[in-house]
This record gives sequence, C-alpha cells and structure tokens, in this order.
Amino acid sequence: MRREPIQSAADVRCSAFAMAKGPFPWGVLRKPLIVQARFSYLHMKYLFFSWLAVFVGSWIVYVEYSSYTELCRGHDCRKSICDKYRKGVIDGSACSSLCEKETLYLGKCFTARPHSQVYSGNWGDLQGVIKCQMEEAPHYDLGDEMEPRKEAAPAAFNKPTKGTSVEKFREMIISHLKAKVGDQANLAELATQVLSFTDSNKDGHISLPEARSTWALLQLNEFLLALVLQDRDHTPKLLGFCGDLYVMEKVPYSPLYGISLPWIIELWIPAGLRRSMEQWFTPSWPHKAKISIGLLELVEDIFHGTYGSFLMCDVRTTTFGYNERHDFKVTDARYIIPEATFQERIRQQRCDVDEDCLHGTDCLTSCDLTKHRCTPEVTRPNLAKACDVLKNYVLRGAPSDLSDELEKQLYACMALKGSAEQMEIEHSLILNNLKTLLWKKISHTKDS
Repeated sequence: MRREPIQSAADVRCSAFAMAKGPFPWGVLRKPLIVQARFSYLHMKYLFFSWLAVFVGSWIVYVEYSSYTELCRGHDCRKSICDKYRKGVIDGSACSSLCEKETLYLGKCFTARPHSQVYSGNWGDLQGVIKCQMEEAPHYDLGDEMEPRKEAAPAAFNKPTKGTSVEKFREMIISHLKAKVGDQANLAELATQVLSFTDSNKDGHISLPEARSTWALLQLNEFLLALVLQDRDHTPKLLGFCGDLYVMEKVPYSPLYGISLPWIIELWIPAGLRRSMEQWFTPSWPHKAKISIGLLELVEDIFHGTYGSFLMCDVRTTTFGYNERHDFKVTDARYIIPEATFQERIRQQRCDVDEDCLHGTDCLTSCDLTKHRCTPEVTRPNLAKACDVLKNYVLRGAPSDLSDELEKQLYACMALKGSAEQMEIEHSLILNNLKTLLWKKISHTKDS
C-alpha cells in the first residue's frame, strides 16, 4: 500500500494561503454578512420611525376628533331648537327655514366653547354665521365665577308668561334694559326697536313664541350690542333668529391679522418668525389705516354712547375682522358688556389680590383689601386695549413720514390708566389725534 507523504506545518500554511487566493476567498464571504447586517439595521430603523409617525399621527387625529366632537354639537343644537319650534314654544324669522324648508343649514364649525355653538351657514343666497346656545338662555352674572350663569332647564323660554300683553312685555323690556345699561333717557326708543325686531313675520302682531325668543336673546351681550349699534357699521347685521339661535352677517376676513396653525407646528416656529408670519396676509397699509380708524370709532361709540357705556373685556385680533370694503367689524362681542352691569356685579366679587377682579382677559379692577371686595373702576380704558392691538398692525409698513408720530401717539394711548371717565379729556384728545393722523394720510386716496 502506497503511503501519502506527511505534510509539514509549512506545507499546511502554504495550502491555506493558496486557498485564500483561490476561487472562494474568505473576504468575499465576509462582505455579504456586513451588507446584510447593515440592511437589517436600516430596515429596523425605517420600521421604527414609520411606526412612530403612525402612532403620533393617529394620536393627533384622535385628539383633534375628540375635541371636535366635544365642541361641535350643531346637530344637537338644531334638534333642540326645532323641537321647541314644533311644540310652539318659540318662533322667529329663521325657524321655518331651519326646521321645515331646510334652506338654512349649518356649515363649518368655529365653536370655541361647548355651550356657545358657532357655525358658518347658508340661508338661501345669503352667507352668515349661526350662533346657538346649547344650554338654556344665559344670564351674565359677574358674581362668583365672573362667567355666564345658566338658568335651570325648566325656566327656559318661559318668559313672558301666557296672557302677557304687548304693553306689559314692553315694560319688561325697558326694565331689563335699565338693569343692563343703566337708567338712560332713551330706553323707550330702544324698547320700540326690540318690539319691531320681535315681530319676525311683520304681520303687526307679536305672538307669545316670538316674544319668548326675543326675551332669551336679550340675555346675550352680543345680541344687545348689535341692537345698540345697529345704525353703525361696526357690528354685523342681524339676519334672523329662532329661539336663542340667531344668524348674523358673515365677516369675510377674520381674524384682524395672524394665522392659525396646528399646535404641533407652533412648537417648532420661533417667536420672531411667528410675528412675521402674522403680517403676511394683511392688506396694504392704507387699508390697514382705514380698518384701524374703524376700531377707534367703535371705542368712541361705546364710550358714553346713545345707550350708555360698554367695556371691552376680551380685546384680541381674533374678535375683530373686516369686509371686502375694508370696513372694520366685530366678530365676537360676547365680552363687550354694559359698564353698569359690570360695576354692579364686580362690587360683589370677593378678592384677596387684584387678579381676583378680572373678567375676560382685559377687564381688571383693584382689590380693596379692607373689605376684600373688588372696586368698580377698571384699571385700563377701552382705548388703551385697542391701541395694544393696533401697535403691531398699523405701525408695520407705515409711511416713513408718519411712523414716528404714529408710534408716539400709540404708546401714549397704551399708557392710559384708570377709567375713561377719570381722564375723559386726555382720552378724547388721544383718540382724536390718532384718527386725524391716520385719516389725513389716506383721505386723498381711493382707499378712504
């Protein structure tokens, strides 16, 4: 038998070295393993971030949907109103269109508070804003919570009672207006306007359901202000009503300036860029000047106006807008309240610090620590709050020959303290100076 020669260690090493250089080198075998590992890592990373994006997106959709379903209850509001209409409890100019003909319908939801539903709406060829109270007609009581207080459910739409004469209803209206705006000389004239509005079908007669609807609406600050300023252009026109649901003229451009972004995007936008973005969609400066004059005229109208003074307790860009002719409009007047009502109720408010005497975001009085009660006089007049809003609006893009004087007047305006009655001359002087300054710059242009 032939024996194979025994290989030495050197021969084995040479053979191994030859195999490494052969047709199947070890380096080639190692490379696919590295590529495969890298591919698996990228695949897992992709899957993780995809899952994370789906999770975050689903959570955002869930939160938004939950908020929408909690806030936007237009179907419930319409059902409640129409049920009362069909039972003969309420009536009004919008009832038939809403509940029978279905020519008035709710569109996009703009509700910010569940008890006060706000929708865009179409009424035949008219575009409007529909506002509906989900709970019973609110009575604005500035007592403990300084927020609207609701009557108990059985008391809804029960005034006036059956058998009340038109003259008695008129007396009820005058008494209510007197409690709201104070003892003004021309309340009888305003009561006549209310009665005319109540006769929704203009047949010369006021039915009990019509009277109950109007009485519920008279509890609302926004409705009261619309009546008081109906001969002015600052508030949208009342188009119709049914119970405490009412339809107002649509303001096409709102808010006054600024854009609304999802909160997840807001987190990543620097404050400086956010302020610049707010001005991207504003009109030209002459148009902004005209709109600003409109806001100043509103302040003038509700300070010692025809039916007393009103306080602006939530002065933000979101509560104002303008139309195609750049006429200034109030889009949310719920916190423009009669001064007489405010002062009567704020006196009863218990306090330990001044901050306890705040209504809305802007009506602040001081706390009398000897009695632990709020004082009745607001610390800042309406004009100072309006100038806060106008500063970032009308100064931006102002003509160079005007900007210095305009800025000086605006800052003097913002520095106003105390109630307007306490500094009536200074208040009127600054107001007129601002209006004159803006008007002179645009009066010779087509923008006026």
